[in-house]
Formats: sequence, C-alpha cells, structure tokens
Amino acid sequence: MGTFWQDLRYGLRMLVKAPGFAAIAILTLALGIGATTAIFSVVNAVLLRPLAIEDSARVVLLQEQWRGSHGDVSVGNFNDIKDQSRSYVEVSCSKNASFNLESQDIPERVDGEIATFNYFGTFGVLPIAGRVFTGNEDRPGQATVVVISERFWRTRLHADPLSVGKPIRVNGLPTIIVGVMPKSFDPLLNKSDLWVPAAFTPAQLADHDDHFLNVMARLKSGVTIPQAQSELELIAHRLQQQYPLDDADRSFYIQPLANALLGDQRLSLRMMLAAVGFLLLIACANIANLQLARARARQKEIAMRAALGASANRIVRQLLAENIVLGLAGGVAGVFLAYWAAWWISIHGPAEIPRLDESRIDASTLAFACVVALLSSFLFGLAPALRSASTRFSEAFKSASGVLGGSRDRVRSLLIVGEVALALMLMTGAGLLVRSALLVSRVDPGFDTSNVIVGRVGLPDAGYHDPAIARQTFERMIIAAGTLPGVESAAVVSRAPLAGGGSSNGLLAEGKPLDLANLVNSQLQIISPSYLSTARVPLRTGRNFTPKDTRERTFVAIVNETLARMMWPGENPIGKRFACCESGPKGRIDPVWHEVVGVVADVRAWGLNRPVQPEFYIPLAQMPPSAWDWIARTMDLVVRTRGGVIPIHELQSTVASVAPAVPIYQLSTMQQKISSTLERSHFDTFLLAIFAITALLLSSIGIYGVLSYMVAQRTRDIGIRMALGASQEQIVCDVLGFGVSLAIVGLAVGLAAALAATRLLSSLLYGVRPTDAITFAAVSLILMVVALIASYLPARRAMRVDPMVALRYE
Repeated sequence: MGTFWQDLRYGLRMLVKAPGFAAIAILTLALGIGATTAIFSVVNAVLLRPLAIEDSARVVLLQEQWRGSHGDVSVGNFNDIKDQSRSYVEVSCSKNASFNLESQDIPERVDGEIATFNYFGTFGVLPIAGRVFTGNEDRPGQATVVVISERFWRTRLHADPLSVGKPIRVNGLPTIIVGVMPKSFDPLLNKSDLWVPAAFTPAQLADHDDHFLNVMARLKSGVTIPQAQSELELIAHRLQQQYPLDDADRSFYIQPLANALLGDQRLSLRMMLAAVGFLLLIACANIANLQLARARARQKEIAMRAALGASANRIVRQLLAENIVLGLAGGVAGVFLAYWAAWWISIHGPAEIPRLDESRIDASTLAFACVVALLSSFLFGLAPALRSASTRFSEAFKSASGVLGGSRDRVRSLLIVGEVALALMLMTGAGLLVRSALLVSRVDPGFDTSNVIVGRVGLPDAGYHDPAIARQTFERMIIAAGTLPGVESAAVVSRAPLAGGGSSNGLLAEGKPLDLANLVNSQLQIISPSYLSTARVPLRTGRNFTPKDTRERTFVAIVNETLARMMWPGENPIGKRFACCESGPKGRIDPVWHEVVGVVADVRAWGLNRPVQPEFYIPLAQMPPSAWDWIARTMDLVVRTRGGVIPIHELQSTVASVAPAVPIYQLSTMQQKISSTLERSHFDTFLLAIFAITALLLSSIGIYGVLSYMVAQRTRDIGIRMALGASQEQIVCDVLGFGVSLAIVGLAVGLAAALAATRLLSSLLYGVRPTDAITFAAVSLILMVVALIASYLPARRAMRVDPMVALRYE
C-alpha cells in the first residue's frame, strides 16, 4: 500500500510538471464523466429508484385487454375481480380527477384521485398525520372527507398542525380533512394532492360498459404474476359468458406497477445513457492518444528505470497510478459539471418524464462517477502503460535520434478508427431525430392553430348536477367570452386538440348486427355549434351543427375523414346512421341512432407525430345526460382572438361571472400546446445533437493529434524525401491520405454499426426510416469534411519542413 501511495504522489508531480497536458486531459475526461454522470442521475431517478411504496415488486397494475390494446377497467369488472380473485391481499382502484378548491383569493383547480378506501393499504403507506378514509366513508351518502398530500398541506395550509379535522371547500362542498400523506406518496406518478372516496353506487358497481378505472393490487406472499394472470383468464372467461355485450373478447392483463408507469421512458433514457457512454469512450481514446504521444517523450526515463532494475509490472503499476490521479481529477471536475447538467435537465426537461425533478447527484450517483473515473483511468492508461513498459534501452535512444520508424502507431490509428466510428453512430442518431423533428414541424394539424386560446373549466356536481343547468352554464360562458374585446369567436369542446385525454365509444353502423366485433372504436368530441368555425376545422362535405340540433330533433353527428373511410369505405357517409353513446327505452338492445350530417378534416388531436384517430362530434345540446359524468362536467373553452392575447384575468373574470367559485385552468395558446406535445422529442433531439457535436469535435481533435504526432516523429524522414526530390504536394498527399484512410475505415465501421443500432430508434422517429439514406450520406459527408480539415493542418506543417533543418533534427 505504501508503494501505491508513493506512485500516486509521483504521478501527481508528473502532472504538475506537464500542466498543458494535464489541463487538456482533465477537461476532456471531465466532459465525458460529467455527461455520463448527469444522464445516470436521471436514469437513476426515473428508472432505477424503486417506487416509494412498501415491497413495490408485489404491487401490480391490472388492465383490460381488448383488440390487442390495454386500457382502463370498468367499475363492474373491478368489483367482480375483487370478489372472485384469491391471488391478492388487496385490490383497489382510483380515477384521475381534478377538483375546484375555493380560497380567499381566486378559485384553484387541484389534481387528485377518486379512490377506494383500501387504495392506501394496497401501497402500504401510512399518513404522517390523521388517518385515511374508512370503508364506511367509502359509501354513497356518507360525510364528505378528503386525504391531502404533504405538498398541499405545506403550500396551501402552511403546515398547520391543526389541519386534520378542519373543512376545506372542494367542488363547492365542505370537506373534512382526515389525513395527510407523506411527500413521497405518489404511487401513480401523477402528483395528486387530494384523494376522495369513490363511494360507488349499486348502479355503478353493476356497470361493465364504462371503462375509466386504474386498478392496483398487491399479490399475496408466494403468488407469482403468471399464477395471478392464469386466475384472471378464468375470471375473464366467466365474465365473457355473463356479460356478452360488454365483455365479449375482453380479457385482463397484469404487470408490475413500476413497469407500467416507467416502461415508456426506458428506450429514450437508455439511448441517452448509451450516447454519453460513447462520448466517454471517445474522450478516453483521445486521452490514450495523448498518453501514447507523451510516452514517447518519456522513453529515456522509462528505459533508464528498466535498466536500473525496475520490472515491467512495476513500471505498469506506476504508470497506471499516474492515470488514476488523472482519472480522479477528471472525475472531480466531471461531478461539478454533472451537478450543473443534472440541475439544467431537471429544470428544462419535459414535464411528461416522471420523477425527473427528483434527479440529483446523490451517494449512488457519486459512487457511479467514482467507478466511471477509475474505469476510464484503466481504459485510457492501459495501452500507453504496456507500451512504455515494453520499451528497451537501445530502442529508446534510437527513437530519440529519429532512427526508429512509425510501425508502433497501430494502436493510435485503431483508437482514431474507433473514435470516428462512435462519432458517426452518435451523429447518425442525432441526424435521424433532427430530420424527424423537421418533418413533424411541417405536419398540418388539421385546423388553424393561430390566435387560439384554450382553458379548461370544470363544473362541480353541487349546483350543476342537472344536465340542463350544466349545458346552459357553458352556453352562457360562450356568449360572455365572445363579447370580450379582441375576441372573434368562442366555443366549448369536451377535449380540445393536443390537450390529451378524452373519451371513446364503440360505434355500430346501421345494418350490422349488435356484436362487439362490429364496433368501431372512435374518439368522442362534444362541441358547441360554434366550435368547428372557431377552431377553423375544414368542413369537407355536409353541414355544421346549428342551435336547432337539440334532443327534441333528430340526433346528428359529424365524423372525420378517417372514421368515414373506416365505417363506409367508398360510400358517401352523409345520411348514414350509427348507434352509440346511450340506450333506448328498451335497454342495451335498443340502440339510439345518430345521423351523419357532415364530414370534417382529420385533426391530429393527440400530437403532430401521432397517427390520426377515428373521431366523431355530437352537439352539446344533444349529448346524453350520462355523458356529463363521463366528462366530469368539464369542457375546454376555446377562444379565437383577432390577433392579440387576452389577459388571463379577463377570462377568469368572465368564467367567474357565469359560474362563481369555478376556476379556468390550464390556460395556454394552441401554439403552446403544440410545443408541449413535441417537448419530449425536441429535448431528446437537442441532447443527442449536443453529444454528437461534442463527439465530432473530439474525434477531429484525435485525428489532428495523431497526424501532428506522425509529422513530428517523421520530420527527419520527410526532410530526406524532400532533399531527394519529393514535392510539397506529394508530402501533403501522403499525410492527407493517411488521415483520410483512418477516417474512411472509421466511417465503414461506424456505418455498419449504425445500421444495426438505429433500428432501436424506430419508435422515436416520424416520417423517416432508421436506415434513411439521406441522413447516413449527410452525416458521412460532414464527418469526412471535418476529417479532411483536421488532416490538412498537420499536412500543411509537413509541407513547410526545411530539409536542411530536418536532417539536423534530434
């Protein structure tokens, strides 16, 4: 151990004697370690850190499976699974919701969940104050109670220790706070602040048609997921027989809760971790090249030590100790860089990435950085150490006099080939994402997004339970908003484009038997007659809705082009009818028909890079009474201005004048909504582009370094050739040819690797194939041009060699 510390001190002294080399190496290494550590901190927070629940591996998410897709569970199916299953300790459910919270200033909208009483027990988390609601409170007609989050308790109630037992007004009703959940309690990663009892009615418990529940369960000890899945298949078979209209061809699927919540994040985050890993390898290759060049200058020193009795192993250990000092110094600098990078990512990263705000440089991340620093030290130090240890005394002095040739530069050349190959892979990935982003930016959303402001309004059940009152309130809101200065028109829609969420229904075309196999699943939009003109959704054929389209008249609908093609291929859809949304007087077998009166353009309601879904519109005045429960009496107010932006307080005052104590929330322009839907892809593209540019810079520096070293090493040879008649052009061509040959080999290796690796990006791309020839050609051309520039500078130096000076070169 004493010898090791002595080697470390000696290594530190050697680095102090070469400050230029040390600064460049530490900066290069800090760049690689810092980027790798920062991305690892994100991966650790999002993917690796377990959910803050007891024994999270045994908590599963249960979903319905129909026509190959997974979805939410109906209340009836949840109730049957809970009663019939024997695989779980607890089976609970929740529904994502938001609530109007009355305050002394302006009303607020707070996110939360409607949950069964055993929801908290499923996750094994206790409140930090008070209790959770009981089974008796989770019944219709009981006292209204609420459990709040610690965040809500601290920010809105100022951490009042007497909060438990006090009422707050939620959705217009006094609601008693019974408990406070800890800050870490966020089992579904949706930042809920309020939990209220589900209190399902008998009618809801018997409903197998409306699917909106998140169902979670805790497996019993000794029960595996395959065993629980087998039991669910038996239950599904029984329900298919018992409820053929609702559950035919419907099954159930379970998976670990963490997989369900975080699965979509794995690909992009692993891609980023691989990218910074490549960047770190390029940095290590560059430092290895610097070390190899430095080793030549130290050949006399190493040879002398060997002549005095130092063994090869002793020399290797001493040189590796120097590299450890260098690696640790780069690691320390890299950690400081990682602190800043992790902070920047947490602030500017996409909001859709769960737990991103929890990414930090903690003990596990520091341990990772330390391991990376030591591993990097080994990677960039091993080859130079082995080469130096193999130097013989006679070779050292021949090399010093210029006699020894450049036959030992194969390692440096291989390192450059590897750098170019890795840089090409990073640049190709970034190029594909950039090309995809450019294509997405040119996609027509299907409506005019300019000068449109959207805000969401949710009416509480208290005071607005009557469907007529709810409808009239929104109609008055449209009129009031339309009279604001600068407003061209206003409308409401159940879910505005690019706002996320929404409801879907199975449509049955007239003339087809009532069977689940004949249903066409389509997205439902409930709109006021002014919506299509306000959003400027093009009407392809037929007519728009009018105020006369009420429930006393023929039920009408407007469909988008995709739905028209799916339901009536090659036919004119105007005048066609379909059944949906509600039942007639005779029940489920008595369909209610809607006549198609218009066809509108496809709207990319779920994102410009997402496929168009079949979609249909029904007028606000004809919506089924039960639909108010589907949409939770919540609609988007859409306002088109004449070019300016309306102050927020004007819209808030307008809504408050019609519905006191009801807030308007999620206010934004439509352009902002478009940006938010593309935020994740743009963020991934930006990061990968930064890594690719850095890799390109490092690889060009590597090429320049190798050729500069080669020119310096062969100055005497170049002088002899020029003295014997070689022209400057020949010397330049030789040096350029060597640099270009390294780049070409690196390009070939990189292209082969990129062709295989970029296929993993297919799910992140839009309108471009992972093997896009234009991207591959453009990236190769850029890399080749940079390699030529990096090769030309040493070639120009070689061209200026004076033969007389070179022959005296020592």
